[in-house]
This record gives sequence, C-alpha cells and structure tokens, in this order.
Amino acid sequence: MKMYVISDNVDTQKGMRLAGIAGCVAHGREEVTAAIDAALQDPDLAILLITQKAQKDAPEYISQIKLSHALPLIVSIPDRHGLDKDQNAIADYIREAVGIKL
Repeated sequence: MKMYVISDNVDTQKGMRLAGIAGCVAHGREEVTAAIDAALQDPDLAILLITQKAQKDAPEYISQIKLSHALPLIVSIPDRHGLDKDQNAIADYIREAVGIKL
C-alpha cells in the first residue's frame, strides 16, 4: 500500500519525498482535482495526503471522493506554515465545556 501527497508548495512536497512519499504540487481547483484523479488511478494507493491550502481549492470535490471511495483515505495535513486556526476547534470546545485538555 502506498502514500501520495498533493501539496500547494514545493517545500512540503520535497520534505515528503525525503520521507519516501511521492507527490506533486498543485495550485487551484483544476490542478488539485486533476492531481486527485491521477492519484486515484493507482490501485495500490492507501493514503492520500493533501495540504490544507490545497484542500481549500476543491473542498466539495474532496468531500465527494471521501463519500464515494473506500480507498484511499484522504488526510488533510498542515503545510510549512502550520495548522489552520480552526483545526483544533473541537478540542477547544471540549476544553471550554468540560475543562479537560485533550
């Protein structure tokens, strides 16, 4: 089973390549959807990593793929700039409501 990364920047893609994960750089909705379609052609692909910024270019398409395909598992990852602010929103709500830090 393979992993593949679709990144919005070269730095993240190169870093993943150093870890042994192939990938590509895509900007804009058309490039991101084309990269996803190309990745889905690989029957051995188990996990598709996509940077948060690239995911924002085609959120509806990615949601459709998640609902209609058992594999690959699509995982949003932070890029070199770190996490989006809303990434830990659920943990923040639990911390505020219950007082427990997750």
